[in-house]
Amino acid sequence: MTVSNAEQSAMPGEQRVIDDLAAVLGLPPDELSADTNLLDAGLDSVRIMSLVQKWRSEGYADIDFPMLAADPVLGAWLEVLS
Repeated sequence: MTVSNAEQSAMPGEQRVIDDLAAVLGLPPDELSADTNLLDAGLDSVRIMSLVQKWRSEGYADIDFPMLAADPVLGAWLEVLS
């Protein structure tokens, strides 16, 4: 999937992704690193969907469950979402 420049500007920033994930996982943001496996950290499909819905409701373009579930490592998410 290619993402246009307009869509890229409508993606959440890295710190926003980290902060939202930390909140969902009940962890301090500084406990998450690029190599954190989000499933091992406690993320499940319901929480992924809630993040997708949250970001979409806030106007972030083209974020979907398969995009994030394909590689549940924080670094991969940051790459896809930035």
